[in-house]
Amino acid sequence: MKLHTLKPAEGSVKNNKRLGRGQGSGRGGTSGRGHKGAQSRSGFSRKFGFEGGQMPLQRRIPKYGFNNLNRVEYKAINLDVVQQLVEKTNTNKIDLELLVQNGLASKNDKVKVLGRGTLSAAVEVVAHAFSSSAIELIEKAGGKAIKF
Repeated sequence: MKLHTLKPAEGSVKNNKRLGRGQGSGRGGTSGRGHKGAQSRSGFSRKFGFEGGQMPLQRRIPKYGFNNLNRVEYKAINLDVVQQLVEKTNTNKIDLELLVQNGLASKNDKVKVLGRGTLSAAVEVVAHAFSSSAIELIEKAGGKAIKF
């Protein structure tokens, strides 16, 4: 390899279009903008979603549904997952920190424990919410369901 033979990869270097530099450049006069109209003016900006006068998509499609601003989203954790975690970690207390460490929830999640599966270990479960069946099964196994 010699320094005088080095050159950039094919197609990686482009020349900018030099607009408005006289008729000889091929892009003088109107600078590639055509004649008159909004697009030829400086400061032109097209309305978001504008489709040339055709009814825009966001107005063609009907509105439906309702978004509740006060909705609380919970990360669902079932009892079978809690049982697996107890077997894996040999602990008697499941809290948000332990769930985050094991990749079952993120630190900003609100956790709700649901009642799918069975629980054989007497374990203390700390979460934001519990289903009634989950509380029943945790207490039946000899554990506690603690809300925070």
